[in-house]
Amino acid sequence: MIKLSDHEVEQSLAQFPAWTEMNGEIQRTFQFDNFIESMKFVNAVAQVAEQDQHHPDILIRYDKVTLTVSTHDAGGITDKDFALAGTVNALFDS
Repeated sequence: MIKLSDHEVEQSLAQFPAWTEMNGEIQRTFQFDNFIESMKFVNAVAQVAEQDQHHPDILIRYDKVTLTVSTHDAGGITDKDFALAGTVNALFDS
C-alpha cells in the first residue's frame, strides 16, 4: 500500500465526515447505549479486521468505542484505512 498525500487524505475524509485525521492516523468515536452494545460492536470489528488482516487500535470506554487506523507498513494513511472505515461505518449503521 502507498501512503496517501495530505491532499488525498483530505479528499477521502470528505467521504467519511465522522472520521478525523490525527497525527498520521484516522479516528472515529462511536456511541452506544451501554457497555454490552459497545462490546458487540468491538467483536464485529474484530471479525472484519481479522478477515482483512488490518487491525485498528481500539479504545473502549463503557458506551464509547474509539477506533484509530493507519497502515504501519506504509508509514501513514492509505486507501486500506479508508476501506476499513467504510466497513466499520456499515457495521455501526446496521
